[in-house]
Amino acid sequence: MQLRIYDTLQRRVVPFTTERPGEVRMYTCGPTVYRPVHLGNLRSYLLADWLRRALELFGNRVTAVKNITDVGHMRQEAVERGEDKVIAAALAAGKTPKEIAESYEAAFHVDERRLGILRATHFPRATDHVPEMVAIIRTLIARGFAYEVEGTVYFAVRRFPGYGKLSGNVGTALKHGVRAELDPRKRDEADFALWKRAEPDRPLVWESPWGPGFPGWHIECSAMSTRYLGERFDLHTGGVDNVFPHHEDEIAQSEAAFGHASVRHWVHGQHLLAGGLKMAKSARNAVTVDDLVELGIDPLAFRYECLLTHYRAPMHFSLGALRQSAEGLAHLRQRIRHWAQLADDAEPDEAARERWLALFREAVADDLNLPSALAILQRCAVDPATGDRTRLAVALAADTVLGLDLASVASEHVHAPREVLASVEQHRAARAAVDYARADLLRASFDGYRVDDVSGGGAVVSRGDRRVAARERRTISSAKELPDRRADPASLSWSIAVVTSEYPADLARCCASLLRFLPADAELLVLDSGSGADAQARLDAIAASDERVHAVFADRDLGDGAARNALLRIARGRFILELDTSIELVGDLLGPLARALAEPRVGLAGPWGLRSNDLKQFAEVTTGDVDAVQGYCLAARRDVLLEIGGFDERYRFYRNLDIAVSLAIGERGYRARALGSEHVRRHAHRLWESLSEDERLKRSRRNFDRMYRRFHGRARLLAGTA
Repeated sequence: MQLRIYDTLQRRVVPFTTERPGEVRMYTCGPTVYRPVHLGNLRSYLLADWLRRALELFGNRVTAVKNITDVGHMRQEAVERGEDKVIAAALAAGKTPKEIAESYEAAFHVDERRLGILRATHFPRATDHVPEMVAIIRTLIARGFAYEVEGTVYFAVRRFPGYGKLSGNVGTALKHGVRAELDPRKRDEADFALWKRAEPDRPLVWESPWGPGFPGWHIECSAMSTRYLGERFDLHTGGVDNVFPHHEDEIAQSEAAFGHASVRHWVHGQHLLAGGLKMAKSARNAVTVDDLVELGIDPLAFRYECLLTHYRAPMHFSLGALRQSAEGLAHLRQRIRHWAQLADDAEPDEAARERWLALFREAVADDLNLPSALAILQRCAVDPATGDRTRLAVALAADTVLGLDLASVASEHVHAPREVLASVEQHRAARAAVDYARADLLRASFDGYRVDDVSGGGAVVSRGDRRVAARERRTISSAKELPDRRADPASLSWSIAVVTSEYPADLARCCASLLRFLPADAELLVLDSGSGADAQARLDAIAASDERVHAVFADRDLGDGAARNALLRIARGRFILELDTSIELVGDLLGPLARALAEPRVGLAGPWGLRSNDLKQFAEVTTGDVDAVQGYCLAARRDVLLEIGGFDERYRFYRNLDIAVSLAIGERGYRARALGSEHVRRHAHRLWESLSEDERLKRSRRNFDRMYRRFHGRARLLAGTA
């Protein structure tokens, strides 16, 4: 049987062919080891792993190369600006760039093992292959495809006629695809750097024919892939975000240097989305394997979850869905234990086994359709005509592709310590003698193993760390897990909505001040957006101290817009006050706010307002009608917030979300009013203070651009009335 796969370059599903019969040489773009990899990165590496396993299933010998990018991505001035506190702290502690890279590389290998990803044949590091990169660059200059300007070497995109064939970025689209700021030294804005002149104080520098510098991002893959796999190899994998510019540039520089195509098949996996956005550190929605372990979730549950979505479809991640996958994996594991420990000694039915595996192989061959392949295994598991020994044989054979480590589950009983097995036998004997008290006492001696009694006097032994543990605290992964009261009439005067993440002392100060002035017919809703144990314990204590306080705990940082919508979903007050933990009430603020919002055309009020005539420059004011109310302390009628559909969940960071919701309310004809700040005190905003200047600008700019695109027509209206 032959694998059929979607080739990005050919834009269709094609039979997978190789340069050499029965041998596959594959290259995967690996991690940049100056930061932890997250689950979005790991979904791409899982795709490469499943491709490798599928190719081996069909009789191929696979040589897998996965590069380690440990060069070109750490700049001294960026560290000095505080853009990466982890690296800055490591450097301050005396670690060298090499030591930092090695620590993250080691962590990456651990993550791959925890996800069951087979170890690559080679893990070449970029720093070990700079001479090969220099050699390719010299060839490109000699052939007229590259040029040097002041120590930097650029690839001349227009000289390579096939540029754009992978991504479709040609002509105008190519200009739109240029990511970096315009470099005046380039002959064409689409040209990209092969070698970069080193800036002062750069930690990693190499000598070259063009002076001291370091290689560009793309050249390293051309050098390392061909060094280990030859100038022609069979398969190149990566995430869809690698298509342009990385893989497009890789094709151009490799083919221009060697005079022929290097890669036979290009295969890309789609994004992992969290909260509707691509998972990324910059989006504040990144989740790591360490995060899963801290939450008590087996990392293989993520592998199982990825099996449920085809690699060419975007995958929507949430911890709620992941917990369901963990339960699905636990259920499959328990079936395996039953089949391995309780089935009779009959041999598997080879004909039935082969029928099921033929269906499984056909699903795998059909563009790596793993959701269908897993469904076939589930059908086999419940087929009444298939015996348990046959089911076990099918599952273990299928798992050579699925990679869920089912063989070790099947052998848990065999590998359990002798003392545990003796206790299990005594436990069974006690149950048979109806001595349930002794049977329960014996459970304490199982030493990390669990025993499930089954009818007929049998028992199933399992490793406790492979079972789904009960949650210590109920948490949510999205607003949909909360009761929806939006259609119910308001039953309270006020709902105070506070979103918190860490900084428990700030939360305690804010809540204490609120409770001094909170009416009896009001509620304080606090959503903890993924804090650590100390902050969560503080919120538990606050909620236990006053029945008006209701705490909601999220598994992770939901993002500001989504977190506020979660509280809006359960709010019962006629008025809603969105409050930041940096705010402390020093007087009765709720009375003036209620009186202002009682006017039918006032939809929004707060102590601090903003005025603008172009939506670019804003002035803070504390009295009168305003264009927006600052989100640190923003009150609105519940029906008005529901009328505009709540908060835009694309705003994961709080900056400019208040302006966006204010302008959306203004579009409905409601006014916003500033009432003065005599009843409140504004303290330091801890989240803002924790960010570097560059990170503040980056996050704020993203939200500003979104807000301005949506409301720029409103800007013209404001300018006309200024």
